[in-house]
Amino acid sequence: MTQTSVTFPMAEAKKAVEDLFEPSALIYWSDFLFNALVGWACFAGALSFPNFSLYQSVLALVSIFCLYRAVLFIHELTHLKKDTFGGFRFVWNLLCGFPFMVPSFTYMGIHIDHHKQKMYGTKDDGEYLPFVHLGRLRIILFFVIMLIVPFVFLIRFLLTPISYIIPPLRKLLWQYLSSLSIDSEWKRPEPQERDGKYWQLQEWMTFIFASVFVGLLVAHVLPLKVFILWYIVAASILVINGFRTIAATHAYRNPADNILEFSEQVLDSVTVPGNPITTGLWAPVGLRYHAAHHLFPGMPYHHLAEAHRRLMKTLPENSIYRMTLRNSLWHGLVYIWSETAETQKKKKS
Repeated sequence: MTQTSVTFPMAEAKKAVEDLFEPSALIYWSDFLFNALVGWACFAGALSFPNFSLYQSVLALVSIFCLYRAVLFIHELTHLKKDTFGGFRFVWNLLCGFPFMVPSFTYMGIHIDHHKQKMYGTKDDGEYLPFVHLGRLRIILFFVIMLIVPFVFLIRFLLTPISYIIPPLRKLLWQYLSSLSIDSEWKRPEPQERDGKYWQLQEWMTFIFASVFVGLLVAHVLPLKVFILWYIVAASILVINGFRTIAATHAYRNPADNILEFSEQVLDSVTVPGNPITTGLWAPVGLRYHAAHHLFPGMPYHHLAEAHRRLMKTLPENSIYRMTLRNSLWHGLVYIWSETAETQKKKKS
């Protein structure tokens, strides 16, 4: 039996993928615009059919998955080099960030911290929760929270103006309701350069979108069915992404008081190569290669599949990278669900 290596040959891995770090503007724009425009077109189309009809259901489903892929480009925005893709960032916010109440600043700083070795997996990492140690109920609560986030963030951005004249409210909104975090108790630090220089403009633009949206609903210019469909699409995106987060992002084993070594962080990440069509639906924009992403955070999503192929070919059979593999979404979910139960059983014994 081959013994698993506890170290990771980073130099060898980087050499194998050294030509895969240049983002393609053509791929970014075409992929994003296609999915965003098709998603909103299907959203509009679904409104023209009777409620719960077959045509409406199909169009709503297409809208959900297309807009889900488009929204997840927020992850790429965080890793693109500073002061690049300015137009892309603006259009992303216009078509996804503002309408769904998740402007890009809600992910910028928190995700940058997640990739810092001394912060990854600790209590200071808002993108990490030790689900394995917290238990199954915490996993269930995570999904319950996802269902209410669209409404909460809509209210949050409607409160933007008044928060600037009521300091306690401002503090509350910034610390707890300005981040796409996994840990609902995590406090966002004071605004910093890493949050992006246009974060306040994004906040006010989202307020304008929210105000106009609610105003048109109250004035009956837009029917209630628009709000209901918006909520269904937004909540579905968050729930699907929640399943991806639980099954195909990390193993969530670190009890939050340990600083993991680099090799331990690799081992704590997950890879789901799967079928590119089906897996790409629930883990789009390269996110099914999360271990490779943590190895090379600056690598654009459209090169991660090739990077994974090269790593599997180059790295030795006993590499810890191979231990990050899961067969499917179901495999990933069962894996963490079972490990959580076993960990809780050990605690009680």
